[in-house]
Amino acid sequence: MARLPSAERRRQLTEAAIRAMTRDGVPRTTTRSIAAEAGVSLSVFHYCFASKQELIESVITTITGHYVALVREAIRPRETLRETVRAGFQAYWDHVSAHPGEHMLTYELTQYALREPGFEHLARRQYEMYCDTYTELIDQLRRTTDFELTVPVPVLARYLAAMTDGLTLNFLVLGDDTTWTSILDTITDHVSGLVREETGP
Repeated sequence: MARLPSAERRRQLTEAAIRAMTRDGVPRTTTRSIAAEAGVSLSVFHYCFASKQELIESVITTITGHYVALVREAIRPRETLRETVRAGFQAYWDHVSAHPGEHMLTYELTQYALREPGFEHLARRQYEMYCDTYTELIDQLRRTTDFELTVPVPVLARYLAAMTDGLTLNFLVLGDDTTWTSILDTITDHVSGLVREETGP
C-alpha cells in the first residue's frame, strides 16, 4: 500500500465514504466498509479520522465543494447580471442532474444527524455551511460586478440556501421534466430583482 500524505488519505477516505453511503445508505455504512471501499486498513481510517462525526462533516464539506467549484467558475461576469446569476444556477442544477445520489445523500445525512444522539450539531453545521457558501458566492459577484443589494447579505444567503434545498428535494422526488428550465428562469428573475446594478457616477 502506497504511503500517502495524511490530507490526501483523508480525501481518499472521504470520497470512498461518499460512494459507500450513496450506495448503501448512511446507517448501513460502517468504518470497516469505508476502509474496504478505499482499499486501506481499518487502522488507516482511524488514523485519519478520530470519529464518525469527523468523517460525516468531511463528507458534507466535500459534497458541497463538488458543486461550489462549478458555480464559482460559472458566475464569472457576463454581459448582464441576470446572465451571470442564471449561469450560476444552471451550473448547480447540472450537478444535481448528473449526481442525484450525492444530493440524496445530503438529505440522508441531515436526517441521520438529527436522529443520532450527539450528532445534532452536524445538521446545524451543514445548513450553516450552505448559508456561508452563498455568502461567499454573493461576495464574489460583488467583487466582479457593480450592484447594490436591496436585502441584507445574510437574508439573501439564507433565502438562496432554502430555495435551492427545496428545489433539489423536489427534483429528487419528482424526477426530471420540462418545467425545471422555466423554474430556474423564474428564480433568476426573482433574485435579479433583489439587486440594483450600478450605472456609474
